[in-house]
Amino acid sequence: MPSLSIVIASTRPGRAGEPVARWFIEQARAHGGFEAELLDLRAVGLPALDEPDHPRFGNYTREHTRAWSALVRGSDAFVFVIPEYNHGPAPALVNALAYLYSEWNYKAAGFVSYGGVSAGTRAVEATRPILATVRMVAPPEAVHIPFIDQRFSEAGLVPTDEMRTAAAALLDELLRLSSALAPLRRPGEPPVTRPASPSPPAACSAADAAIDVSAS
Repeated sequence: MPSLSIVIASTRPGRAGEPVARWFIEQARAHGGFEAELLDLRAVGLPALDEPDHPRFGNYTREHTRAWSALVRGSDAFVFVIPEYNHGPAPALVNALAYLYSEWNYKAAGFVSYGGVSAGTRAVEATRPILATVRMVAPPEAVHIPFIDQRFSEAGLVPTDEMRTAAAALLDELLRLSSALAPLRRPGEPPVTRPASPSPPAACSAADAAIDVSAS
């Protein structure tokens, strides 16, 4: 059975993302297609990206990067539970995505977004190009929760039928995509390493030789 990591993107105190994620993991377990787990970026505690090399080389120098790499590599699909900040995604999510490359490749990804009138949709659309760049595949199906403050009672989050229907559709599509992408994933294969002291071919122009592919 494929594994699904439900990532809580907000790290703020009092965040709505945690109860939303706990609701969604219940939906995922009831769906039955995945082994689902929560990944809380606040608990992961990544600092601002501090690796010297581009992540595609896998030359990780920090223990927190190696730990994050192992968590991401071990999952077949992801659902990002995200708020919207200034028409964009939570900074902790952008940072967490930037840490790695090959670990994200050829994995299905979905969104559960929440917010005010826009329901976090602008954050979703701002995140999609980032996922595409690290070779993830994100379907259009998603769960969008508008006016999130109105979805809580004294008992906690009060989901709607629309939320449940959208969650089921998203999980169905993630399962199809995860199965289709499985041949492209290579579990346990280390990322490509940087060649030692590369030299430009003699035929390269001076301009070509000056390009630093690791610049970030």
